[in-house]
Amino acid sequence: MRRPILALLVLLLALGTSALAQEHPEHPKSAQEHPKTEMTLDTLAEAITAYIQNDAKLKGGAFLILDPQTKGVLQLTLVQVHKERLASLGNGVYFACTDMKATDGTVYDLDFFMKQGEKGIETTEVAIHKQAGKPRYNWKEENGTWSKVKI
Repeated sequence: MRRPILALLVLLLALGTSALAQEHPEHPKSAQEHPKTEMTLDTLAEAITAYIQNDAKLKGGAFLILDPQTKGVLQLTLVQVHKERLASLGNGVYFACTDMKATDGTVYDLDFFMKQGEKGIETTEVAIHKQAGKPRYNWKEENGTWSKVKI
């Protein structure tokens, strides 16, 4: 009877903590199990497009956003994601702008802010930058990092 128990103990000691770690799925996984996606213009554009498409699908076919100036909800469709520049805001946050068209034909420039998260590239903020070409805020670049400035 002692031999099987002793053999089991020796086996557990030989395996070390790796056998025990599998019993705790709440522990973080290794970096190899969560590969990071390199942030490029194409990657950012694809992530923004996917975010808009998924959001629109959940909300009846249009991308919805609350306009803080009018307090109304805009129903928008994607015209294009601008891929001229990958802009960094620091701390791993990037943004790109899009042209979106409202149901009344007005074109809005929306800025999408994205960050690499545990589940891939995640949207952290969406802001209305321009309405019919008129800016609501501007951008300032300093040492390779961009920041919003009031008009």
